[in-house]
Amino acid sequence: MMELEKLCALAKDAKYKLAGLTTEEKNEALFVIADLLKSESATLIAANEKDITAAEAKGVPAPLIDRLRLTPARIDAMSEGLRQVAALPDPLQDVLDEWDVPNGLHIRKVRVPLGVIGIIYESRPNVTADAFALCFKSGNAVILKGGSDAIHSNTAITALIRKGLARQGIVVEAISLIESTDRETTKQFMQMRDYVDVLIPRGSAGLIRSVVENSRIPVIETGAGNCHVYIDAAADPDMAEKILINAKTQRLGVCNCAESLVIHRAVADTLFPRLAKALHEKNVELRGDDTACAACDLVIPATEEDYEKEYLDLLISVKCVDSVEEAIAHINRCSTHHSEAIVTEDKEAAEKFLSGVDSACVYVNASTRFTDGFEFGFGAEIGISTQKLHARGPMGLKELTSYKFRITGNGQVRS
Repeated sequence: MMELEKLCALAKDAKYKLAGLTTEEKNEALFVIADLLKSESATLIAANEKDITAAEAKGVPAPLIDRLRLTPARIDAMSEGLRQVAALPDPLQDVLDEWDVPNGLHIRKVRVPLGVIGIIYESRPNVTADAFALCFKSGNAVILKGGSDAIHSNTAITALIRKGLARQGIVVEAISLIESTDRETTKQFMQMRDYVDVLIPRGSAGLIRSVVENSRIPVIETGAGNCHVYIDAAADPDMAEKILINAKTQRLGVCNCAESLVIHRAVADTLFPRLAKALHEKNVELRGDDTACAACDLVIPATEEDYEKEYLDLLISVKCVDSVEEAIAHINRCSTHHSEAIVTEDKEAAEKFLSGVDSACVYVNASTRFTDGFEFGFGAEIGISTQKLHARGPMGLKELTSYKFRITGNGQVRS
């Protein structure tokens, strides 16, 4: 407990130093670290191989091992992510508003860092670099608590980041990694309210629920993704197939992967068998309602639980509906409020869907796979917020700031 508290206290001290860095100092450090990740990629891959070997020995499913794996291309992407963050405007330069009040006071509302950000996450070692880059550029210190499955990878990445910071004369506690992998340490971390300003969980629904229920630190909920694609009666068949296959199969182990297909009953006997065949050819198992099962023999009966699952696997639920309104109601009831899409040529149906679906990201005629900080132009992202307070959707630099008021006077006192 004492070691954890000391780590958190050092991060709290560091946050005040980081808030005073210039944009140029932050960007130069990000470029140095980006170069280190590439030049020492062999070190990272060797560490990652230890995690992969351990995961395979445990029988971890292939899609989850894919999330864990580092390759030269993925390390290049991590490095490029840091460069992209360096190229983004510094959010701490933003003046959100300013005005004069009748007594002559001048008031400015400006962005400031959140402070110390704690991140609890699973599997993906690229989160280590992404989280650091965004927190650092926005003036925050970050404390990371990764899962035991990626401990060697996370330790190696953190060591390289600290090496780059030290080269630039910047406090290395800009990033800290909790190396203990036991659950008790995670529980203790969630009690560090005196040192940590906000906690962000990234991972399974179970992890997020545990953090929300047990943390004394304010939490920003991110990303379990039971994402839906609704194929409307007025959908273009070719577009519907292309979007559905991409949303479901382009990458399985990610939160913006489609887990549920909703389809208008008017095209259940015509378009749906084509879509089911296309999914089946990609080895996707379909679990559907009575209408879907009757329309195609590739579908097996679904349970009610299937409609609320984030599979992260070659599985998809199927629900047939009579209207866009019924589709919206089903999605709002079963989704995790992450990302949903409609495929339609009917502008009125599209507008109803955009207005009625209560999720962070709602698409018309595009794949849910675009819910991503890179794709939105934010550079790397800290996660996809599925709540409504403070931040929602992909969280980039601005979402890692708060604000304060700077008031300038010339001797005013209140009577």
